[in-house]
Amino acid sequence: MLSIYLLMINVNTYYEVKRGHESEFESTFTKMLLYLKRNVKGFKDAKLYKEVAAPLQYMVYSEWRDLRSVRTFGSSDYFRSNTHRGKSILKSKPSRGMFKEISKKK
Repeated sequence: MLSIYLLMINVNTYYEVKRGHESEFESTFTKMLLYLKRNVKGFKDAKLYKEVAAPLQYMVYSEWRDLRSVRTFGSSDYFRSNTHRGKSILKSKPSRGMFKEISKKK
C-alpha cells in the first residue's frame, strides 16, 4: 500500500484592534485576501475570525503550500507596507503561530 504525505503550512495570526477601527481592519483583510489570491504563488486561502467574548480581538487563519511561500510573502514590499499601515489601528504587536499540516493519504 502506497502512502503519500501532503505538507501544508497553516499560519494563525492574532490581532487586537483599537476600538473604532474594526471595520477598517476587516476591510484591510478583505483587500489583502484578494491580493493574495490573485498575486501570491503558494497562497491557498485565509479566513478572518472575531473573538466572540472580546470583539476587538481577531485571528487570521491562512493556508500556504509551503514555508518558502510564507517567507517570500513575509519579506515582500506589499506585506511590509500593509504591516506598517496597520500599526495605527492595532493595540499591540500581533502574535503568530506556524503549523505544518501532515495528512496521510492512502
